[in-house]
Amino acid sequence: MMEEPQNKAHKVLETAESAVYFGIAALLVISAAVLLAVAAVKMLDVFDGLEPGPVVEVLDTLLLVFVVVELLSAVRVTVAKRELVAEPFLLVGIIASIKEIVVLSIKAANQPGTGSTFRDYVMEIGVLGGVVLVLGVTAWLMRIKEREPAEGQAAATGSGYVGHGWQRTGRLV
Repeated sequence: MMEEPQNKAHKVLETAESAVYFGIAALLVISAAVLLAVAAVKMLDVFDGLEPGPVVEVLDTLLLVFVVVELLSAVRVTVAKRELVAEPFLLVGIIASIKEIVVLSIKAANQPGTGSTFRDYVMEIGVLGGVVLVLGVTAWLMRIKEREPAEGQAAATGSGYVGHGWQRTGRLV
């Protein structure tokens, strides 16, 4: 039996999509390995004067490794589920924002308590804190939404919202 042209085109595109995702994953793995090597080399500078500068650079690089690893995880989930899932990308945004907060906090601590540079650091930390809060609330809301029954499912079974709400009995579940 001959395969329909639509099915054949679908399989070709699916294979191409998988190849692109695997290419992205391979580049992310290589990036993480390179960043770890860079962090190891920078770690040697820590002992050359015991100043906070090299420590901040190592910390910045290691936090960037976390971002790359979370992106790799997001690609893995996308390939496994064959759909784009937002939560891993929200987590990447949270980690990246926290990374910048940590680095800016260390830089701000080395600045005098007054002045435009210190004020700019504090403002940026505040904005990034807001970004973390918004991304965190968004991820939380998405998790709640995932636990809800599918539309029409609750109506078909005759029960109310089950999981994080009230059942027909009025008890909190």
